[in-house]
Amino acid sequence: MLLFSENTSPRLRYITGFIGEALTGQPISLTTDIQTYEQYTGPRINYSTRITPVIDLQVQPAGLLFEEGVHPQQILVGNSNGYPVFFETGGDFPFDIFAASFYLLSRYEEYLPYTPDFYGRYPHTASLAFKNGFLNSPVVNHWLQDLKRVLQGLYPDFKLRKQIFRFHPTYDIDEAFAFRYKGWMRNLGGYCRDLFRGNRAACKQRLKVLTGKQTDPYDAFDYMDQLHKQFGLAPLYFFLLAARTGQVDKNTDPYGKPMQQLVQRLAANYTTGIHPSWQSGDNESLLISEKELLASYTGKPVTASRQHFLRFTLPDGYRRLLKAGVREDHSMGYGMVNGFRASVASPFCWYDLEQETSTGLLIYPFCYMDANSYFELQHTPAQALEEMRHYYREVKKVNGLLITLWHNTFLGTDPRFAGWKEIYSTFLKEIN
Repeated sequence: MLLFSENTSPRLRYITGFIGEALTGQPISLTTDIQTYEQYTGPRINYSTRITPVIDLQVQPAGLLFEEGVHPQQILVGNSNGYPVFFETGGDFPFDIFAASFYLLSRYEEYLPYTPDFYGRYPHTASLAFKNGFLNSPVVNHWLQDLKRVLQGLYPDFKLRKQIFRFHPTYDIDEAFAFRYKGWMRNLGGYCRDLFRGNRAACKQRLKVLTGKQTDPYDAFDYMDQLHKQFGLAPLYFFLLAARTGQVDKNTDPYGKPMQQLVQRLAANYTTGIHPSWQSGDNESLLISEKELLASYTGKPVTASRQHFLRFTLPDGYRRLLKAGVREDHSMGYGMVNGFRASVASPFCWYDLEQETSTGLLIYPFCYMDANSYFELQHTPAQALEEMRHYYREVKKVNGLLITLWHNTFLGTDPRFAGWKEIYSTFLKEIN
């Protein structure tokens, strides 16, 4: 497939690479030579306002891909074929799909001024998707399906890539254990706190666990193993290994034998990644040491990460990961609400807008997190199941990649999360 443009740019090369991979499995070729374009015998996309004498698909540019730097954009969201669109132009396609996709995938809006949320993160309420009611839909994938249909109509013999739905369960291990292996000081402090709050049930539970009469309520790892084997799943585990605990980093001692054995046990059967601590956001050296500790336990290079509390800002957060040797990041989602932060259900390379270059960091966006549903949306288990079903249907429509984020804490025996392990099991049965 060949695309003609009167100009080229790093942005255009980046987004045609992404769209080309989705359409055919390889980047779209670019040319600025009109004669080369008109003599080409394969499928053609005319990305210009020029009228050509050949059969092609004309997409008129909105201009974003030929700009440099980040500037406020005047965006009006319309509708085409039942889906929201913006950067509407003339031509054979109702809007500039290249510029609109680039705007969403590059997270252009996250470089513009905004008021951070309580945790210093980009808030979902500032996003174009939230403001215009399409946060719960992977609109980029829908646009690509429309583009495929138009191209197939113009070039019936042209073979386009067949997309296949995939499901990828992921887990953040923030606290591997509620009471066990936390030491007598932390347990004494926790016991006194529960006693002061009048939570006698928690006091009794803690004592039963510490005396070996009851399984730790967060120890759901056997149950999770069972689910993975039953449904043939290949999960990804992210471990929080902060050397020093704090208000946000409450993990089990990462240097203790129990944690080391747990990591090694799971790494023997599944893919693992680092869950960089909250503290590492203020001290870059901690990211390196936590990553190296995980590698020493697994005996494998650590190339995947997900930020604890999804703490990152662009571009510094992703540059830090690249510098540390991370090549896959799974933090692209919101920490207050579920949905498609980048409006896509496919992995994509991060584009550094400040440096105007595509990078080697592959972004895997998730759309559902149990903690959002429970803590922020205050869903019941039944409501959470309906929400998961929604995201399954949305991703299934476009044959995309469905990534869910769960915590072992929700899948154990803690009374606070009664019913949640059951709805997770139900969901897995329904989609397999």
